[in-house]
Amino acid sequence: MAAKKLNMVPLQELNLSDRFLFDEVMEDPQTHRDVLSIIFGRDIALLEKAETEKEVRISTLSRSIRLDVYAMDEETNVYDTEMQKERKSDLAKRSRYYQGLIDTGLLKPGVLNYNLLNNTYIILIMTFDLFGYKKYRYTFESVCREVPECRLEDGATRIFLNTRGENEDEVPAELVEFLHYVENTTDQEAQSSNSERIRRIHNRVKEVRQNEEVGVRYMQAWEEKCYEREEGREEGREEGRMEGLLEGREEALVELVGKKLARGMSAEKIAEVLEMDIEKVRELIGKAEA
Repeated sequence: MAAKKLNMVPLQELNLSDRFLFDEVMEDPQTHRDVLSIIFGRDIALLEKAETEKEVRISTLSRSIRLDVYAMDEETNVYDTEMQKERKSDLAKRSRYYQGLIDTGLLKPGVLNYNLLNNTYIILIMTFDLFGYKKYRYTFESVCREVPECRLEDGATRIFLNTRGENEDEVPAELVEFLHYVENTTDQEAQSSNSERIRRIHNRVKEVRQNEEVGVRYMQAWEEKCYEREEGREEGREEGRMEGLLEGREEALVELVGKKLARGMSAEKIAEVLEMDIEKVRELIGKAEA
């Protein structure tokens, strides 16, 4: 399947805002530490290699989630970092759902003290301003509406990062440079940065782009995506054909019932002749007489 036919963006041209590249790059522990350290403005020491595309499911009857990059640090703080390129109206409530499902796996059965719940950070890196205040960073923690200085301190923090903020004087310069780099992942952008972390991240990006095995995975992922879209279009066409057939059948039945009515047949007799439910026949009669 040719790249031209699929209109596939070459791996070398992907930005960090593209989920495939983001997940591949973040599998490297040093890169993951660098990204989190830039976001929080302090060194983050992770316990182990991050889990990418981590599936969380509590029941076959409930909706599962797939976390982009999941990790825990040496202080047992939990981090879920999500790349979000497409603007959607449900992102706030999606972060709430993610929070709930992540929490379900943090306490072992039989643990009675909820204070043992880990602190959690859900981070969404977005290429748009979800809230419209032109901020690079929006941090949400629970506070009391009546007493704003009173914090719930439940250990849950949600952070929304916006690559197109305009408040450079309110956030660290390194974070601003990183968010610009996310959307424009080029040699020039990395070289113009004063951040050693960003240059290390870019070295990892170049390694991923040049890796043949990653290239194969990217092609496979792209083909699967295209197949899914094509199957969806085919299902849509099939549903359309079925709807057309059903509509045509309904029109034919209305016409047939109308003719039998004109011959003086009762609804009960029509139902008997056509072997149909009497209520359906009456519905068709109503349409024939309309």
